[in-house]
Amino acid sequence: MKAAVQWVKDVSFVAESGSGHAVVLDGAPEYGGRNIGARPMELILMGLGGCASFDVVTILKKARQQVTDVRAELSAERADAVPAVFTKIHLHFVVTGKDLKEVQVKKAVELSAEKYCSASAMLSAGGVEITHDYEIVPA
Repeated sequence: MKAAVQWVKDVSFVAESGSGHAVVLDGAPEYGGRNIGARPMELILMGLGGCASFDVVTILKKARQQVTDVRAELSAERADAVPAVFTKIHLHFVVTGKDLKEVQVKKAVELSAEKYCSASAMLSAGGVEITHDYEIVPA
């Protein structure tokens, strides 16, 4: 896997993935940014949400659940010291579908957290406390 990050101006950058997709990164205005892109730590949080959501959707589909929507809402706490690493992250999954079985949704969230999500495993190994919960919304 490869990526490149190109400085644009001030504290703005364009990151390009090895697969050819680009994302704008920028700092907060108080650090010289223009607020034209996500902060790098926000991208890490979004990446975790994407990784875990991919797992949950895939597992539910394999379990033949009639899932119509999955939303991961993430909240994080960071250390007060530099580097301001994440110390705690909570993922709340809102899973919508028809006749969803709670045991399957619970299993999908647990499998993502404990076995499949590479981003979660990496952050946990670095000392981040990651918790998960879910709610089921009938379609």
